[in-house]
Amino acid sequence: MTSTSNSATEQFAERLSATTLLRFATAGSVDDGKSTLVGRLLHDSKSVLTDQLEAVEHASRSRGQEAPDLALLTDGLRAEREQGITIDVAYRYFATPRRRFILADTPGHVQYTRNMVTGASTAELAVVLVDARNGVVEQTRRHAAVAALLRVPHVVLAVNKMDLVGYAEPVFAAIAKEFTAYAASLGVPEITAIPISALAGDNVVEPSAHMDWYGGPTVLEYLETVPVSHDLADCPARFPVQYVIRPQSAEHPDYRGYAGQIASGVLRVGDPVTVLPSGRTSTIEGIDALGVGVGAATTVDLAWAPQSVTVRLADDIDISRGDLIAPTAQLPGTTQDVEATVCHVADRPLTVGQRVLLKHTTRTVKAIVKDIPSRLTLDDLSQHPAPGQLVANDIGRVKVRTAEPLALDSYADSRHTGSFLLIDPADGTTLSAGMAGDAFADAATAPDASPAADDEGWDF
Repeated sequence: MTSTSNSATEQFAERLSATTLLRFATAGSVDDGKSTLVGRLLHDSKSVLTDQLEAVEHASRSRGQEAPDLALLTDGLRAEREQGITIDVAYRYFATPRRRFILADTPGHVQYTRNMVTGASTAELAVVLVDARNGVVEQTRRHAAVAALLRVPHVVLAVNKMDLVGYAEPVFAAIAKEFTAYAASLGVPEITAIPISALAGDNVVEPSAHMDWYGGPTVLEYLETVPVSHDLADCPARFPVQYVIRPQSAEHPDYRGYAGQIASGVLRVGDPVTVLPSGRTSTIEGIDALGVGVGAATTVDLAWAPQSVTVRLADDIDISRGDLIAPTAQLPGTTQDVEATVCHVADRPLTVGQRVLLKHTTRTVKAIVKDIPSRLTLDDLSQHPAPGQLVANDIGRVKVRTAEPLALDSYADSRHTGSFLLIDPADGTTLSAGMAGDAFADAATAPDASPAADDEGWDF
């Protein structure tokens, strides 16, 4: 193995300064023009292949439309094309000379709220569309609340169909003021309002000639320049162990490494670390990475999220899949009592007393739903106490008791190590997606100090 610490340090510095990839999601009420905006963005940025455009033109003609319906570039399901709505989350990948993008076009219907949660869960930016004729409606507030729950750091308000209100500045200003006040009250850190016409192309990729009163960026310009933090330097290091490597070969008789993907932060050789939940301590003796230098494996002095590496420790301690390696000076808390906000995504309900599996990073443990204190109504953010169960698309607070301690961050601190899934142990179906800690940025919840009752076979 070859040491390439200098090159690794240089690459780390480049990663800190470069923002080459942006994940973003679109959301909005029905017929606000989400798919048309995405289609226009892809078309005008020259990100549509010739055969794709020909297929859209053919489909548009078959529906009696003279011009290509750009919404069909993302409405891929037959039911979507026939009904003219978005049902599933449509992912698209495109690039400009300045940045690469992964976008998720999410549904607008209330019954597909869980799909919007799926699309926005990994997004660093959300584009919320509003029809300029209708202004901020209940679904607009619902999607702003979901973006706040998921801690999406940047929200763009795209006031669409400005051509249908005569490109009037007062209409845009009133909508922007109302939405900004609402989103800010939920703790959304950054809100940018842009007046557009997705159908005509105004302020999507090119500046609009009809809105000279607007001096801000176009949608694409903002997407290309918005600063994106990958939490490489600010977040504490978190390394969930995925696999223990012990070749026990003649070449490597004593090799013992712990492979996985760094969830956040930076790992350095010599760092004191603690293995959770056992609490055993050691120091990082070596880091082996792939694709860093010449050869199958290269030893480096540091590695950063989201690299996949193998970590070697100075001490031979018991570590297995699901354990978490973290800096001794910056440890997450460990608990068996998890209080969180969950979005229920399964058709079968989640009920109090239900036995589930909780999957957190690479660790899966038995758990029991001890309480469902409230269900959240996203329309007005009211809390319905003690609903007893959550059904599909519901968002609510839950208290879960796990069989083993979990090293769990707050979702506000880490979207990766603060999230988890609740799984049906009978068939492996995902029931709910959870976010540990407080629901909104400005919310505060008192911890639960009540002891957990015993349940037959799950007495923890």
